[in-house]
Amino acid sequence: MADLRVHGLSEEPTTGHAGSARIEAPATQLSGVLPAGKHAARGLYVHVPFCFHKCHYCDFYSFVDREARSGDFLTQLERDVTWSVDRLAGALDTIFIGGGTPTLLTADELRILCAQVRRFPRNVAIEWTVEANPETIDEEKARVLVEGGVNRVSIGAQSFDPKHLKTLERWHDPANVVRAAQLVRGAGITNFNLDLIFGIPGQTLDDWRRDLERALALEPTHLSCYGLTYEPNTAMTKRLEMGQFEAIDDALEAQMYEVTVDTLAAAGYAQYEISNYAKSGRECQHNLVYWRNQPWMAIGPSASGFLAGHRYKVLPRLGDWLARTEHESQPIVDHEAPDVARHVSEAIMLGLRLTEGIDAALEGQSVTLVPRRAEVFSRAIRDGLLERDAVSARLRLTRQGSLLANTVLSELM
Repeated sequence: MADLRVHGLSEEPTTGHAGSARIEAPATQLSGVLPAGKHAARGLYVHVPFCFHKCHYCDFYSFVDREARSGDFLTQLERDVTWSVDRLAGALDTIFIGGGTPTLLTADELRILCAQVRRFPRNVAIEWTVEANPETIDEEKARVLVEGGVNRVSIGAQSFDPKHLKTLERWHDPANVVRAAQLVRGAGITNFNLDLIFGIPGQTLDDWRRDLERALALEPTHLSCYGLTYEPNTAMTKRLEMGQFEAIDDALEAQMYEVTVDTLAAAGYAQYEISNYAKSGRECQHNLVYWRNQPWMAIGPSASGFLAGHRYKVLPRLGDWLARTEHESQPIVDHEAPDVARHVSEAIMLGLRLTEGIDAALEGQSVTLVPRRAEVFSRAIRDGLLERDAVSARLRLTRQGSLLANTVLSELM
């Protein structure tokens, strides 16, 4: 089946978002792996792990906090902001505050969070996004976000059909998606995204068409439309294994994808990545940092970062993340030191998800490192899965190739 599914189901790709709480190696301090001095970063990702309910499909690090630790979280965050600001060379182009549910914080806590993040040097045309749950955004919080510098909101709609929301164990009233869009627009944020999911068990093609129609009626500037994935160790996967429902078949999911592309194109939304669509000039700049394999900083438990060629994930345990001395940097796991071959492989994998594809220089470098890739590229072109732009010579997935992206990318890797 196509690479139409998203891990965690949020606008934010897992490249930068906070993944699950699985720990691959002992933790070390971020300061112990990065070179001394300041480092360039185009983006900043901040992870707020708190939720009022754990959705059954979600494998991001998030939980219902029964110990009221949001105040402690913000205190520790302030220290990590100080550490990061001191090591940033230049200014940020993008900021993304995700979760979890950032808007679960109180208005006063959101005000503090925004003030902390504003300490980072920012370019004039900064794109600053905050994820919002339809049930936890209100007029005061929307106003606080605008006053704090936020100019883009990503709203987790997922579906407008109550029965499909129930299948996902997503606790919100579809009417509150409409209310949330009105609130952020009324506060002055006209640039907003809606997250939608297709491939939900029991969902029909007509159901999906209706979800798209209702989303378009709200006139978002951006839509993220993902196929449902069954991640290990999630409640959704366990329910599937217990036979509580059946996954939809691949052919129907492929139809849903093609309906998405055609419906959104007709409405003026250009597809710029396999699962993301935008009005002209409204592509998510933060996502593009990830997909173009550019550097970004990460703060918060389980947030992933890419700085000075080093990939890392912040320790995905809030208690341990909080239990540091004042002078210790963030504890990290899954550290990967700079490696040219891996960097090129990642650039191919991420770049081919974009409709702009990869340039000839990257293609050539990848073949030099792994000569067999030349035949993989040629075969994919012959099979109609890849195509070369006649003017720029960039290589990109065809529409059929998008449906079989996993196959193409796995062969290249």
